[in-house]
Amino acid sequence: MTDKFIYNEDWASIYEKFSILRGKRDEAAETAAFLERYASGGSALELGIGDGRVAVPLSERGVRVEGVDNSDSMLKLLARRTDLVKFWKADIANFRSEQRYNLVYCVWNTFTFVVTREAQIACLRSAVEALDDGGTMVIDVGVPPLDGLVSGQQTSTLLVDHENTILNAAVHDPLTQTFVSTLLWFSGTQVRRLPHRVRYVYHQELDTMAECAGLELAERWGDWTRG
Repeated sequence: MTDKFIYNEDWASIYEKFSILRGKRDEAAETAAFLERYASGGSALELGIGDGRVAVPLSERGVRVEGVDNSDSMLKLLARRTDLVKFWKADIANFRSEQRYNLVYCVWNTFTFVVTREAQIACLRSAVEALDDGGTMVIDVGVPPLDGLVSGQQTSTLLVDHENTILNAAVHDPLTQTFVSTLLWFSGTQVRRLPHRVRYVYHQELDTMAECAGLELAERWGDWTRG
């Protein structure tokens, strides 16, 4: 992932509000409850920990949570939020940890921010090296959003309310399975332009990459309530 697409100060300044508007703050408790089972009261490592949206409620359940992220701005938000969670700056595609964890997890499509297949496999291998014997890795990725593509482009409305309008304009490359997008956030008289880039994966490919990294599929669920 290039610096251009790292969560920078622009993203950090709106991240909490954005995650609230997208329903991800309300979802955090369900996510933590799901993950707690696999941490077994021991330790967990979050890849792309951000501002601790999930790590903090998980740590409050008695799990020793640590995390990595490549954004200084997001890690500053986490540091201001809690001192219960240890973190360090690293690229999730190529990180090393001296510790071993019961659980390594990567949520809210963060895995897709690693934008090549080779780097995604490297990410999985790094995660395997960080797992204790018998440990579990949990990855949360959505179904590739290919509906509505016109000539390889897609514009979608994420939110409209009395204060905010959020649009996403994306260009799709089917050969690399990537979307290069710009989020446009209109709020009052202010407009924010927030670039991002993802490489989506189908579950069949994810299973194959995980096997290459030494993982074995144990479960697959559609949501945090095991639906």
